[in-house]
Amino acid sequence: MLHPRARTMLLLSVPALIIGVVSSLILVVVMKIAAVLQNILWTALPASIGLPFDSGTWVVFMLTATGIAVGLVIRFSPGHAGPDPATEPLIGTPMSPSALPGLIIALILGLAGGVSLGPEHPIMSVNIALAVALGARLFPRVGALDWTILAASGTIGALFGTPVAAALIFSQTLNSNNDVPLWDRLFAPMISAAAGALTTSLFFHPQFSLPIAHYHQMRLVDILSGAVVAAIAIALGMIAVWCLPRLHALMHRLKHPVLVLGLGGFFLGIIGALGGHITLFKGLDEMHQLAFSQTLSATDLLFIALMKLAALVVASASGFRGGRIFPAVFVAVALGLMLHAHVDAVPAAITVSCAILGLVLVVTRDGWLSLFMAAVVVPDSTLLPLLCIVMLPAWLLLAGKPMMMAKPHQ
Repeated sequence: MLHPRARTMLLLSVPALIIGVVSSLILVVVMKIAAVLQNILWTALPASIGLPFDSGTWVVFMLTATGIAVGLVIRFSPGHAGPDPATEPLIGTPMSPSALPGLIIALILGLAGGVSLGPEHPIMSVNIALAVALGARLFPRVGALDWTILAASGTIGALFGTPVAAALIFSQTLNSNNDVPLWDRLFAPMISAAAGALTTSLFFHPQFSLPIAHYHQMRLVDILSGAVVAAIAIALGMIAVWCLPRLHALMHRLKHPVLVLGLGGFFLGIIGALGGHITLFKGLDEMHQLAFSQTLSATDLLFIALMKLAALVVASASGFRGGRIFPAVFVAVALGLMLHAHVDAVPAAITVSCAILGLVLVVTRDGWLSLFMAAVVVPDSTLLPLLCIVMLPAWLLLAGKPMMMAKPHQ
C-alpha cells in the first residue's frame, strides 16, 4: 500500500525516534546534575561559611575556581574535551567519542559555576558524536551526514521544547529536488525533533516567553522603530564579533588551558561582581528576572546588557565549553527593555523582539532561528509581519560581515 518513498521514510522513523528521545534525555540529565551542583556551589557552600551568594568576593572566587576546574578537565581528559566552541558553528562535524566524558564534565562545571554560556553547542556535539558512532555500527549504509542531521534535529527540539525550530533551520539546508521533495527529507528530522521536544516536556518546560504587554496593531512608524532597534542590536553585536577573535588569540598565547581558563574565570568573576548575580549563568532564568523587575532604570539595564555581553565574549574567548545563543538572548532582552525605558513611546514588544532578532542574527547568522527566538520570547502573532519586514534591512546590514567565531588555536 505504501510507495517506496514512504517505506524509506518509515524505515528511518524508528532510529529518528530513538535519537530524539536519547538526545533529550542527555540534555535533561546534564541540566539536572548542573542544577544540583549549582545549588551546592551558590547556596549551600556560601551559607556554610557565612558569605552572601551574590557578594563580589564569592563571585570572583567561584568563577576563578570554575575556570581552573574546567581547565584541568580539558588538559587531562582524552581529546581535550572536544573542539573549542568559539571556533565552531552550532552544528559541527562529529567529534571522537573518547572526548565526550571530558566535554560533559566541562559543560556541567561551567553551567553550575556561573559561566555566561548556554548548553546548546556541547550538547549538540555530544549527541551528534553518539549518533554517528552508533549509527555507523548498526546501519553502516546510512551516511554520517544523515545521523548528524537526526541528532541535531533531536537536540534542537529538546533545547527549545518544540520541533518548529528544527523544521525552520533544516528547511534551508535540506534542499529539495525533483526526485526527493523537501518534506520527504524533513520527515525523519521532524520525528527526531518532535521526540526530543516531547521527552523534554516530561521533565521540564523551557520557558522563553516574557510577560510583555500585547502589541495590538502594526503601524508604519513601528516598522521604522523596529528596524532602528535591530540596527542598534546588530551594532552592539558586531562589537563582540570584532572582540572575540582578538581576545581569543590573546588569551591562548598562554597555551596552557588551566592558565587560560583560570584567568578567564577571574575576569568573568570581576565582570559578575560589577554586573551583579543576574549577569551570571546561561541567562534563561535571569531574563525573566529582568522582565519582572520594577526597579531597574534604563541606565541599569544598559549596564547589565554590556556586562553580560562582555562576559559572553570572555567566556567564549577563554575556551569554556558552552553555546552563545542563550546569553545573547539575555543581552537582547536587557537591551530591548532599556530602549523601551528610554523611549517608552515604542512598545516593549517591538524593542525586545527586534533586539533579539538583530542580536541572534549576529551570533548565528540564521534568519529562521532569529525569527523563531524573537517570536517565542515575545509570543505575539501581531508582531510576525513586522519581524519579517525588519529582518530584511537587518540581513542587508550583515551581508558579508564576519561571523562571531575565532580561528582555531594551533
